[in-house]
Amino acid sequence: MKLDLTGFSSVSSLSLVCDAPGAWRFETSREAAPGGAEILRVRLAAPEAAPPPRFDVSLVAPQPGVRWIWTSASDVPTLPPDWGGRMRTQIASQSPLLVLGGCDGRARLSVACSEATRLVDWRYGLYEEDAFVHVRVGFFYEPEAPLAAYEAEIRLDAAPADWADAVRAASDWICARPEYAPMPVPAAALDPLYSTWYGYHQDVHDADLEREFAEAAALGMRTLIVDDGWQTEDTGRGYAFCGDWEPAPSRFPDFRAHVDRVHALGMKYMIWYSVPFVGFRSRAAARFAGKFLYKRENMGAWVLDPRFPEVREFLASTYERAVRDWNLDGLKLDFIDRFQTPDPDPAAAENWAGRDIRSVPEAVLALMTEVRRRLEAVHPGILVEFRQGYMGPAIRSFGNMIRAGDVPGDPLRNRARTARLRLTSGTTAVHSDMLEWNPRETPQQAAQQILSVLFSVIQYSMRLDRLPADHRRMMKHWIAWTAAHRDALLRGSFSPRSPELGFPLLEGASGAERVVAVYDPGFVATVPADGRETWIVNATDAAELVLDLAAAPASAEAFDTFGDPAPAPAPAAGLRRVAVPPSGLLRLRFR
Repeated sequence: MKLDLTGFSSVSSLSLVCDAPGAWRFETSREAAPGGAEILRVRLAAPEAAPPPRFDVSLVAPQPGVRWIWTSASDVPTLPPDWGGRMRTQIASQSPLLVLGGCDGRARLSVACSEATRLVDWRYGLYEEDAFVHVRVGFFYEPEAPLAAYEAEIRLDAAPADWADAVRAASDWICARPEYAPMPVPAAALDPLYSTWYGYHQDVHDADLEREFAEAAALGMRTLIVDDGWQTEDTGRGYAFCGDWEPAPSRFPDFRAHVDRVHALGMKYMIWYSVPFVGFRSRAAARFAGKFLYKRENMGAWVLDPRFPEVREFLASTYERAVRDWNLDGLKLDFIDRFQTPDPDPAAAENWAGRDIRSVPEAVLALMTEVRRRLEAVHPGILVEFRQGYMGPAIRSFGNMIRAGDVPGDPLRNRARTARLRLTSGTTAVHSDMLEWNPRETPQQAAQQILSVLFSVIQYSMRLDRLPADHRRMMKHWIAWTAAHRDALLRGSFSPRSPELGFPLLEGASGAERVVAVYDPGFVATVPADGRETWIVNATDAAELVLDLAAAPASAEAFDTFGDPAPAPAPAAGLRRVAVPPSGLLRLRFR
């Protein structure tokens, strides 16, 4: 079955294809949306509940001016061949949208889908036979529980817009649905944070950490995460000992007393859980035999099947008990994206025995709904961290902190990933991946790790007891500076430039000030004459930056990477090379 859909001015062609509709009946309609966007609504129904058929919505868009396709899954957007671009979105994986953009920073077309819970399979790229961009949005590409009806919408927007604004508009359209209302974000979610992972990995002990956390508090950090290791005596990595979730006695003989001592430092305490994993060497492996989705040999663990009510109860009660008994302030809930429907799905052959929900995504939704309910009942304002790429409109309902995916020691990808998250995460607090660098670097070089993620909540993971004193002094300055400028960095408008070049410039602004961070010394930073105080951040090794000043500032001050005053230029209006200390600051006042 193929339906050629007419009346959509934003694309060259649009069609719906279903190879095996069976008894399912399809209906489509077109609606106009504010700002010139067009909405395709697809409805399908069957005489009685049955597994829904796989179907695609395919569109063709002219290529002129399109140089890259942005998705939440790509660090640097490119224009792949039509058989090369692929993204899979669902409740715990990415955002169901993409944007076609040009080198002028403008969007040519955005495509967004209302389905953010079930799997949507995206294929996209340039079709070499005609040099048009083809996008295919696929539904029901994995085994699905029987349904009697289904509805989804696709938003097409070809209105001229800045590419980042196009991403935000598409994301806001998805998130406007009541079922995707985000979890409230307490002020503590925006505080600088210390994580144990890169510094300690699994080798964590209460006395060592308490000394480290005291130093972190002195530097200005206010929250900490004890990552993997608190629950095992093993340091061999892997997840073979996950699933029982009891503190390792030799490491944390009295976990509650340890948490209380850290609270006395003025810090909030969070711990890590690998949500779906039950390790081969855990007691829980025998307890939940037959209630797994699949096995991950390379990780040493099974993946639980959340369609069993006892699995959901085990996980929710485990987190509830931990927060209550140990007086925790939050949890890092990891690997939720590993809840995936196996193919073939053994549940069908077992006639869904013991499972009260047939769809894995719907079971994940039920699990996270119950987890949030219980955690908020014990600790209103609880902190919950998720990680890229289990992100997106649906999962934001259950977490208030979303961290960039792991990029140890890589400031370029950390910058790209936090920038991507800022565009699709709304009010949810976007966190950087944990920072680490070589202690032999200069303070200016080390500072580049921090400056790369200024427009996110910064997580640190260096062993502070092994850092040179000048590194700690540099960190203290930047922690204080980011706190003082939080409105412009985290709460205000956010403008990332040239994603296809790896974001050479990022800008944030509040009503009172603007912060412009430059990562390529050859990229021109434009400073408009709107009266706002402007901070230029030199996140490079160069001693000069290129500024295009709409007006001459009334005053200029420069600061090095420690926050100490440096020789200040007096730039005139126009295109100028201006001295700014490497990994330093220039403050411009215009009145």
